[in-house]
Amino acid sequence: LAVKDPTAVERANLLNMAKLSIKGLIESALSFGRTLDSDYPPLQQFFVVMEHCLKHGLKVRKSFLSYNKTIWGPLELVEKLYPEAEEIAASVRDLPGLKTPLGRARAWLRLALMQKKMADYLRCLIIQRDLLSEFYEYHALMMEEEGAVIVGLLVGLNVIDANLCVKGEDLDSQVGVIDFSMYLKSDDDIGGKERNEQIAAILDQKNYVEELNRQLNSTVNSLHARVDSLEKSNTKLIEELAIAKNNIIKLQEENHQLRSENTLILMKTQHHLEATKVDVEAELQTYKHSRQGLDEMYNEARRQLREESQLRQDMENELVVQVSMKHEIELAMKLLEKDIHEKQDTLIGLRQQLDEVKAINVEMYQKLQVSEDAMKEKNEIIGRLEDKTNQINATMKQLEQRLQQAEKAQMEAEAEDEKLKQEYVNKSESLQKEFSQKEKQLLQLETDLKIEKEWRQTLEDDLQKEKETVTHLRIETQEIINLKKEFLKLQEKNKQLKRICQDQEAALQELASKLSESKLKIEDIKEANKALQGQVWLKDKEATHCKLCEKEFSLSKRKHHCRNCGEIFCNACSDNELPLPSSPKPVRVCDSCHAILIQRCSSNVP
Repeated sequence: LAVKDPTAVERANLLNMAKLSIKGLIESALSFGRTLDSDYPPLQQFFVVMEHCLKHGLKVRKSFLSYNKTIWGPLELVEKLYPEAEEIAASVRDLPGLKTPLGRARAWLRLALMQKKMADYLRCLIIQRDLLSEFYEYHALMMEEEGAVIVGLLVGLNVIDANLCVKGEDLDSQVGVIDFSMYLKSDDDIGGKERNEQIAAILDQKNYVEELNRQLNSTVNSLHARVDSLEKSNTKLIEELAIAKNNIIKLQEENHQLRSENTLILMKTQHHLEATKVDVEAELQTYKHSRQGLDEMYNEARRQLREESQLRQDMENELVVQVSMKHEIELAMKLLEKDIHEKQDTLIGLRQQLDEVKAINVEMYQKLQVSEDAMKEKNEIIGRLEDKTNQINATMKQLEQRLQQAEKAQMEAEAEDEKLKQEYVNKSESLQKEFSQKEKQLLQLETDLKIEKEWRQTLEDDLQKEKETVTHLRIETQEIINLKKEFLKLQEKNKQLKRICQDQEAALQELASKLSESKLKIEDIKEANKALQGQVWLKDKEATHCKLCEKEFSLSKRKHHCRNCGEIFCNACSDNELPLPSSPKPVRVCDSCHAILIQRCSSNVP
């Protein structure tokens, strides 16, 4: 025989007990009157059975004093999963008589039954099995299918109305023992099967009616929402319709205005056509007068073009000469750069030996003089270029004056045309008779006018091309000026490099002569230092008189200290001077050791 799992047997027994207790509670409540108190025995047995079901497979948790095994932990988790359970948990925590977690769990079960939401709360717990695994073993009733069956049976308890007083009841010390005598069958129970079946049918009908009521409430709410949305859309459509009607009225008014404007435009165009016929005759005479002026302008423009082309050739020749000069200068620059690099190599070797002897101030002064000379030359070149630009501007102004004279002549011709128009209006009556003859002449004149228009257009195109050539020549002259500037800059750089080269050669000669002198003096100073080692710098208060003349120091007789021998002299006695290339003025030297003297300040710091 196969051995059954003891945990499975426990789950089956607890499930059967839960079925019996829920069924007995519902049947007794229906016969009793459906409103139950806390002293009702089947209700007390139901809570005992629920405690046993919740305690099955519960993990033991260690605390500081002992081991805890309570069902309050998983029930407290319900408020995080189901927000409506927060009220129950808060009210359970606020009860004054409860001291143990088991008492709080019993109070929670009673409040959930009174709310008729015990099945919903436990269903939320069963769904979250990963959270339940922290409190229950894997074989517990709440972790298996029996827990889901019990939750389904708890839905039937929504028929019962319970009125329980939790505040004054002692829930911490109650003993949870199942009374099996309540569930044993008797003769009365066997005789009352038909009555139980009728009660079950009534309960099923009640549950069906409640579900229908819930569904109808949901459909009514959805219909209300649809009605509200339709009303809003209807009001929006009415508003849009009113706006559309107003737009149609405005468009009709605009249509009437456009039609009236169209008729006015037609009338104006007819009058304009009649006026243009009269203007054509006047334009023929004006073109004849203007043709002579255009010929003169064309001849002048051609003459100016020839002059500018000659200037362009001259400038190109100058440019070729300057380019050749530029190449020669570049070759000279390269040769100078080679010489400079060779001399710089020699200078680098000398500079490493004479870092303290460099003449920074002298070089800066020479650079300033060179920059001033360069600035003077640049200013002269700029003055010459400004003269040339003034000449070009003067020629441009002459051309503009000629164009203005031509425009004035055209304006005078237009004024004469207006006078002739007035005369033609006065003679219109006499010319009507000859109109038939003039029409033939008008056709010929129109052909001539077209030819003259084409000829004038060609002249205007030629003028535009000549203007473009003038602008092109101006650009080329500007480029030539820029090339001249670059050429002058290169010349200036060449002069500067030559000067720098000469200065460096002179400096090398001076440095070579002074190096030999300074080496000899350095050897003398070293010998004097060896003899004067161990001497100490006198304090400022002790040094009151000169070492040579023995006169007291003052503002006119300043202190000069020797850095090697430590002697202090006045400026009158220290007359020995040594010229150094690093300073523009000669330096005072000690009479005894020939070291450099330092002027001393009042704070004993050289």
